[in-house]
Amino acid sequence: MDFQEAFQFLEELNTNNHKDWMDENRDWYQKIRQDLILWCNKMDAKFAEIDPDYFSLPGNKALNRINNNLLYHPNKPPYKDHFGIGFDKKPKHCDFYLHLGINESFLASGFYKPPSKILKSVREAIDYNGEDFKAILNTKNFKKHFGELDKSHSLKTTPKSYSKEHQHIDILRLKSFFVETSISKDLIFSSEFEDFLIEKYKVLLPFRNYLNQSITV
Repeated sequence: MDFQEAFQFLEELNTNNHKDWMDENRDWYQKIRQDLILWCNKMDAKFAEIDPDYFSLPGNKALNRINNNLLYHPNKPPYKDHFGIGFDKKPKHCDFYLHLGINESFLASGFYKPPSKILKSVREAIDYNGEDFKAILNTKNFKKHFGELDKSHSLKTTPKSYSKEHQHIDILRLKSFFVETSISKDLIFSSEFEDFLIEKYKVLLPFRNYLNQSITV
């Protein structure tokens, strides 16, 4: 996969973000899209070897649309400035999300502003055995690769039915449960990128398994 060409396409699209330009460069876009799909298929197979519960999807399903949804966001440009890929994208589970963009590239996983039913289930799991979740978050390897949970979405008070004295109130207040790590273009363009993703997938497995288990019990 030639990621340098993919980023070149995104750069030019970003400065010509309109349908006429896309129509003129449709063959270029389709070439890059097909290359990405083939690459996704290869990574999909590699992740499936690591995780017995991996939810395999063909690359065209893992790769998100490049069109912005103008129905809900009419002020956005017609096209995105990034390629978004969701691996292990089982419905209502947390996927392994890769964001490759001209302004930022990152890897993320967990639940970002989940619907109330999922949020309730995660909180119930933390109430029941939050020490297990914290043990995962506090492992040296996890903290080295992902730091800590994103805490930008949090209640100022306590969630309903929980005491402010709860031993896990610090994470029960959260409205999102996810982590992310930024990725440099140099790494993306290097021969080490795939190994980087595989390593991160392994590190995230206990974290993702806990969250996914919390909504299936």
